[in-house]
Amino acid sequence: MIEVRKFFRRFTFVFKFWKSVPFIKDFFLSNEVETYKKVLSGTLILGYALFPFDIIPDFILLLGIFDDVVVIGFIVERMIKWAPPSLKEKYRFHDRE
Repeated sequence: MIEVRKFFRRFTFVFKFWKSVPFIKDFFLSNEVETYKKVLSGTLILGYALFPFDIIPDFILLLGIFDDVVVIGFIVERMIKWAPPSLKEKYRFHDRE
């Protein structure tokens, strides 16, 4: 049941992604976030953006977008977990374990 909720949160995240852009900017500019977390997050984002292959090809309409949603959701979810409490509070993120 927990996995279904996690999947649903990641899927709905796509429709709210634009709201995460200021958080992502502040995450990389914050002095409170450890450098290795910034490097790892940046590497994941750039690696996924530059990697030419998808798990499911994008020309397969909705299914092609599904793997992108899952990967991007996972990366931003990690960034939120790694964010300092002040940044989580600023954007009203709560730890969901």
